[in-house]
Amino acid sequence: MKDRLRTIRLSALAAGCELFGAEAPPMTQIEWNFDRLENIGGAPTEVEGHPQIIATPAGKAVAFNGVDDALFIAQHPLAGAATFTIEAVFRPDGGAFEQRWLHLAEADAANGEAQSPRILFEVRVVGDKWYLDAFAKGPGYDKALAVPEKLFALGRWYRVEQTYDGKMYRSFVDGVLQAEAPIEFTPQGPGRASIGVRINRVSYFHGSILKVRFTPRALAPDEFLKLPAGLNGAGK
Repeated sequence: MKDRLRTIRLSALAAGCELFGAEAPPMTQIEWNFDRLENIGGAPTEVEGHPQIIATPAGKAVAFNGVDDALFIAQHPLAGAATFTIEAVFRPDGGAFEQRWLHLAEADAANGEAQSPRILFEVRVVGDKWYLDAFAKGPGYDKALAVPEKLFALGRWYRVEQTYDGKMYRSFVDGVLQAEAPIEFTPQGPGRASIGVRINRVSYFHGSILKVRFTPRALAPDEFLKLPAGLNGAGK
């Protein structure tokens, strides 16, 4: 049944790629560097609010105010991938308890609207600390990876990662495992992404993002991005 569902979804993916004018499913890494507000990763990017380009010891990043700043990118960089890794270098700066800062969404081929299948990163802010929430949802899977007891200081740069190897879904902070669970993941179709907010414009993020990297296979922790020089232990 799972193989049949995967075949159906991959057929839909091929049709969706044709409708959206998208390329075939990615076979190499895609890296988004947030040193600009337009054409992130070479994809059309819509800016809302007033996100700011800031200087860091590792280059430029984009800062979000947690109120109305957001970027919307016309690409789902993991469309078609049966396994994956998402890595990011970011800095959470506090604010509301629930904040979604990366949202990948499959889109309906008929109207382009976001559908239920999605992969995302959130933070949960508790006082002057935060914990990670990674989430994947689609046909046959619906799993959040969050451990409220694993707290980290706000106002510092971190690496965060989530992986799926064909069986286990895992989340990491600075390469250290946070949580894992088996899921029956099936590839998602073409779509779009939001940065700094949920794709329906709630749960805004207060903090900064330097880069995000997408790989259509599960990387081992020793293959993860390293925190760039100058950001180790660095705050604002």
